[in-house]
Amino acid sequence: MNRMFAIERGTCYVVFAYDVGLAIDLDEAERRLSSATRGLIRHKRRAPQYFAYKPAPIRIAQGVEPVQMAGMSTEPQMELVVYDFGAISVIYRISLNSESRLLSMSEGLYENAQLLTDSLRRVEDLLRIVEPAVSKPSVSPVVEDYLIFHIETLAEPLPIEELTVRHAPHIAQVLRAEASELSMDEVRDAMSHQISFGKDDVAIVDWNASLVVGHDSEDVLTVLEFANVQLLEMRFLDQRLDEALALAYSRLSKRSKKRFALYSDPSDLRDISQWQVDSAILFEGVNNALKLLGDQYLARLSRLAAQRFHLSDWDTSILRKLQTLEGIYAKISDRLVSRRMEVLEWIIIVLIATEIILPFLTNGLH
Repeated sequence: MNRMFAIERGTCYVVFAYDVGLAIDLDEAERRLSSATRGLIRHKRRAPQYFAYKPAPIRIAQGVEPVQMAGMSTEPQMELVVYDFGAISVIYRISLNSESRLLSMSEGLYENAQLLTDSLRRVEDLLRIVEPAVSKPSVSPVVEDYLIFHIETLAEPLPIEELTVRHAPHIAQVLRAEASELSMDEVRDAMSHQISFGKDDVAIVDWNASLVVGHDSEDVLTVLEFANVQLLEMRFLDQRLDEALALAYSRLSKRSKKRFALYSDPSDLRDISQWQVDSAILFEGVNNALKLLGDQYLARLSRLAAQRFHLSDWDTSILRKLQTLEGIYAKISDRLVSRRMEVLEWIIIVLIATEIILPFLTNGLH
């Protein structure tokens, strides 16, 4: 097996994404955070500068005690990124150098319990500060972690073509955190989603990690970080809709057993419509937060990450469940209207019968 190339300088980014609420008022949150800045995308290519986040998320840099793990230590500074659609990313950095062994790092960082615990604590601490700016604050148990290995320079210059071909088996192991050698089918799949802008850079995107080679790749890292947030929100929204559908179906079944259900429970139509609105707002917010149409390279990278994370499949599933929820809402509403109409018809019949019978009863009394 080919040994991994030597790294002169680079950084491993460990990213954790959380959902903390329906929406966040970023202006209000920024007023409550002394070290907050707005996270604009710094384009290194020719591109219209107005294509970026809408609105730009808040970035908070924090000095922290390094987290010690097996043979690794995070840098004494980490970053939190707050998005208006209710998500927070926690980003740790680990320096890469000639002593770094990417495969060992990838294995050690896979679902790392220490960093998971630390990141959750920092999200909860941040939420306590900005809670007045958060709509329906609550830290979801759903979390999405991701690794980005960014190599700025190699110890020995190596053409990108040679890097992605000669070292493909080892890179695939790093991307998938697999200590054992992979089959060629698995290697081809792990290396299948890659993109380059120049002759000296490349981004290889896989489901567990990405490898980015090149200088000034901040915009690439930002897009990959956001793609991880998108995946988190799609997973969270899909799970939330599953729960909403189960509850809605349960209420529909209970109401169908009530022979004379003239009025809906306050939590029936109101709650179902609220689930629909909340889910639709989150869905649109996530999908419209990043505008990349002006930067063709970043737009292609975003599509590549979306393909690897199967975001279109998540979109399809979510839209289908939203339609199902709409159908249940319509059925409950139609059934309620129908039963009320039946009652009104019976009332009219009773009134007519009373009007007919009443004169005979009155004459009989006289």
